Amino acid sequence: MIRDVATTPFDDQKPGTSGLRKKTAAFMVPRYVENFVQAIFDAEPGLAGGTLVVGGDGRYFNREAIQTTIRLAAGAGVARVLVGKGGILSTPAASCVIRARGAKGGVILSASHNPGGPDGDFGIKFNGANGGPAPEKVTDAIHARTKSIARYRISDAPDVDLDAIGETRVEGMTVEVIDPVEDYLALMGRLFDFAAIRALFASGFTMRFDAMHAVTGPYAKAILERTLGAPAGTVVNAVPLPDFGGGHPDPNLTHAKELADLMASDKSPDFGAASDGDGDRNMVIGRGQFVTPSDSLAILAANATLAPGYAKGIAGVARSMPTSAAADRVAAALGVPSYETPTGWKFFGNLLDAGLATLCGEESFGTGSDHVREKDGLWAVLFWLNVLARERVPVKRLVAAHWARYGRNYYTRHDYEEIDAAPAKAMMADLAARLATLPGTTLAGMKVEAADDFAYHDPVDGSDSKGQGLRVMFEGGARIVYRLSGTGTAGATLRVYVERYVAPGGDLHRDAQEALADLIAVARDLAGIAARTGRTTPDVVT
Repeated sequence: MIRDVATTPFDDQKPGTSGLRKKTAAFMVPRYVENFVQAIFDAEPGLAGGTLVVGGDGRYFNREAIQTTIRLAAGAGVARVLVGKGGILSTPAASCVIRARGAKGGVILSASHNPGGPDGDFGIKFNGANGGPAPEKVTDAIHARTKSIARYRISDAPDVDLDAIGETRVEGMTVEVIDPVEDYLALMGRLFDFAAIRALFASGFTMRFDAMHAVTGPYAKAILERTLGAPAGTVVNAVPLPDFGGGHPDPNLTHAKELADLMASDKSPDFGAASDGDGDRNMVIGRGQFVTPSDSLAILAANATLAPGYAKGIAGVARSMPTSAAADRVAAALGVPSYETPTGWKFFGNLLDAGLATLCGEESFGTGSDHVREKDGLWAVLFWLNVLARERVPVKRLVAAHWARYGRNYYTRHDYEEIDAAPAKAMMADLAARLATLPGTTLAGMKVEAADDFAYHDPVDGSDSKGQGLRVMFEGGARIVYRLSGTGTAGATLRVYVERYVAPGGDLHRDAQEALADLIAVARDLAGIAARTGRTTPDVVT
């Protein structure tokens, strides 16, 4: 039976670019999940009569939220729900299933790379029929509905067995539990040269993939070990756990330190990689060679035609503004356009849907292409394996050859976390007011060419996005970028990005912090970070 249940609004259900994210305990409050998911159905009436994809990264409360979503979908008149076995669907795999099966949209239950567990984080995100994150007009409509909601419609049917593949009826709706890997594996097999990668592993090539007890474990096991012939044990921490094994499922040098240390040791395998909580981020690291996400995007763009799915070339490359300009240089050499967008995958989605770009990436360990409408961690790893299988050179040599041809964009990000929001906002406002005085001045021995607060005009939908980050740009390609996030009462995070370009023939093999030391000092002094925030050193350096 489907019941109308009276409810009252919550005042904290405004979704951001990655959906609604809160502490897990917030979602466990009675009516919290019901209100938000009902608001999705109310804002998107086109879901009625269609197919909805549902799944998550396996974090704590994932199964309970899925059962609630299924019951609400029945109340909303959805015809069919596709849900991953065990409640598992990586974010890129959910996008793949939406697109492959003609779904009207999807509800993804994840807080991405944030920690999980009862004291961790949880999230709900709605993706549209293109498989990508809902645009602002949709998330604004969802938020508006959360503020006025007075009832939700829900079935009182028993729980669906999420561990048995097959179909079940809930009221008049069909619920199909699917293999979460099947559609994604088929897509990867069309994009990449699996025969060449199998031959690479058969030659004795060794690899370590750290799934961080997150969602990509089942995908990596199925693809790397069972399909491509990597030895058993290549994939570690492969079982998704509700609390990610107590770790922080963010694939970077800090949180995947065990892998980073292994790759720097004399017992290193040939190739190392990791992915995050919901499977949309990646870290790539060779023996003695960490590959920055900015360089990874550029190297994949330069070698794209080695993969069958991109053999005809790429239409263009897109990167978020804070990401280094390394990919721009490849695009110029290939004679294709490059796009600099605000941070947020929805901006890439417009370019991908319009056929203006093929590859895209963010400096925060996210890379993707037009195969889905999300960044895709395991896809990036398979792309690297395809390139290595065709080139048969170590990662370190491949990176060095890239720098020798295109030059190197030395790059770093310094994060100052949980700083007091008020002085941080004042610091940014003061710096923004001084930007107009900087062009023509000399800092760190380089002339400032331009300075602005980055704004973006979307070439597809004509929308404008302002206030996306303060930029100081030097002649020769050096940059300093400042971005402030989380400016609520709980504090803020200041991110400072520093970049310098060195042309082929220059000194391309220095430590990045050493090569950028003078610009890092300028970045601190120009904003007055120590005086305004009380911080003399960053909390995280990447």
